Amino acid sequence: MINVLIVDDEPLALDVIETHVAKLPELNLVLKCNNALEANDALRVHDIDLIFLDIQMPQLTGIEFLRTLSNPPLVIFTTAYPNYAVEGFELNAVDYLLKPISLDRFIKAVNKASDQIQLKKGSQVPVAEPVVDGNDYFFVKADKKLVKINYHDIIYIEGLKDYVIIRMANSRVVTLQTMKSLESKLPPQLFKRIHRSYIVGIEKIQAVVGNMVEVVEKGQPKHLPIGKNYREELLAIVNQNKL
Repeated sequence: MINVLIVDDEPLALDVIETHVAKLPELNLVLKCNNALEANDALRVHDIDLIFLDIQMPQLTGIEFLRTLSNPPLVIFTTAYPNYAVEGFELNAVDYLLKPISLDRFIKAVNKASDQIQLKKGSQVPVAEPVVDGNDYFFVKADKKLVKINYHDIIYIEGLKDYVIIRMANSRVVTLQTMKSLESKLPPQLFKRIHRSYIVGIEKIQAVVGNMVEVVEKGQPKHLPIGKNYREELLAIVNQNKL
């Protein structure tokens, strides 16, 4: 059971989140607060695992409040303003929900929090890296033959109309395929779509610099753009592995 605290100065927002919480049996709503000061008092009394925290509130914003906590619970920010996303993830937020909050997006955020809570409690069973048909490679058609590609050799994949370029340390393979089709076949724990034209090997990411992902190609830094529709999920992955 995950003990939940909701903090928001808007009654309608409180009601929406409370309704979503009630639909998930693993969540236990402990308290609803109208501002950060009430939430601070609640944390002294109750054992809270997860806070749904609004950002724009009177007296103390959600971001300011989180910065005051020395050992905060997990936090999912809720707000109507997308410009706070980067700052939210820099504070180790689990996720960032934009209002109005749909149920499917809410569930996705809760699943992320649940994974982190299980990891903290040491109850998460190690999961093997996903492979296709028990293999850590796949074949694609290129140059009139079937070429074997090892997952761990892929640095990134670049889309070019109906073709994709699979770029590896010492070679590249061009194959007739769409990015959407290839993305659906790749193990999601190993690869992340960061742009409509780019999929990157997660283990090959060297840094995230502004709106770019840095990888190393042929011994040199290579910067790939992050599309605005993919940034939130990428930052969530980075945040989960941030010390």
